[in-house]
Amino acid sequence: MGAADEMVTIVDERNRVVGAAPRREMRAGNLPHRATYILVFNPRGELYVQKRTQSKDVFPGYYDVAAGGVILAGESYEEGAARELEEELGVKGVPLTRLFDFSYKDEWVKIWGAAFSCIYDGEVVLQQEEVESGAFLAVDEVFRLAAAQSFTPDGLYVLRRYGEKSGLG
Repeated sequence: MGAADEMVTIVDERNRVVGAAPRREMRAGNLPHRATYILVFNPRGELYVQKRTQSKDVFPGYYDVAAGGVILAGESYEEGAARELEEELGVKGVPLTRLFDFSYKDEWVKIWGAAFSCIYDGEVVLQQEEVESGAFLAVDEVFRLAAAQSFTPDGLYVLRRYGEKSGLG
């Protein structure tokens, strides 16, 4: 089964599960769904920023400040966050801190998200199908880069909200 066939949790306007649909149907219909966002910091406080591959189904080639992705049918936010972190960056077994839940929508996505953070200082192993490259950057540098480059808008929303709560940026 390819990524387009993954069964994604579909929710209503109050984040209540109403069913599941293949990812391709969720994207085609811009159906409201659940997703996770994990801000990965190193011990120096730098944030891991990744560049998405051109084959991604939404925001191809954009930079992203968060690892993460859709919640699969039957999965909790915590399970989805741990799965996505391992799939995308090869990071496993690190404690995740749940930061906040939120709703985000624009012309491309309708999301009920859960934001997490973690501290990681090991080797990053990129998932070649989804992540082209990445590096740890100072948060102020991330905001400067975001002013000149294409970043996922939902990821930037999460980083800005995190920054407001923690005094970053």
